[in-house]
Formats: sequence, C-alpha cells, structure tokens
Amino acid sequence: MEKSSGTAAGGSAPPSPFHMEDFQLEGKKPVKNPFVPIGALVTAGVLTAGLISFRYGNSQLGQKLMRARVVAQGATVALMIGSAYYYGDQIKLFKKGSSP
Repeated sequence: MEKSSGTAAGGSAPPSPFHMEDFQLEGKKPVKNPFVPIGALVTAGVLTAGLISFRYGNSQLGQKLMRARVVAQGATVALMIGSAYYYGDQIKLFKKGSSP
C-alpha cells in the first residue's frame, strides 16, 4: 500500500480549522445563565453520592439518589431550554434593530 501525501488523488485539501472569531456575535457579550452550571454540579454531586452509596451496599439510599439525579438533570435541561428561548428571543429582537 502506498501512503498518499497531503491530498488524495483528485481530492481537495482538508478544510481549515474553525476559529472562535468565526462564531462570535458582532460585538455582543455572550449571555450566560449561572443556574445551568450550578444545576450540572448538583446533578454530578447527586450522581456521585448515589454511586458511592451503591458501592457500600446501601441500595435504598442509592435508588433515592438516582431518582433525585433524574429530577436535578431534568431541572438543568429545563433551565437550558428556558434560557435559550428567553435570550434567543432577545438576541433576535436586538438584531432586527430595536434597542434592548
């Protein structure tokens, strides 16, 4: 087998890597919801506690913690969707020319 150099026969060069400048909004500060990382940390903490309780044989507590993890994960996803919807509408209005 021969190793091809650079490009395949008749192919094109690989695309250039993406840069963060390509994805930034024009002069706009990114909007962040502080509750989403907190929800992710709570979810990870409850998951860890549940796995530890399973490891030590306390399956009843482990089941309760796994159910709590599902609730925390659902709340985090709801926060993500809600903040994307809320801030997405505001960005659309701002792009149309109306002031915030």
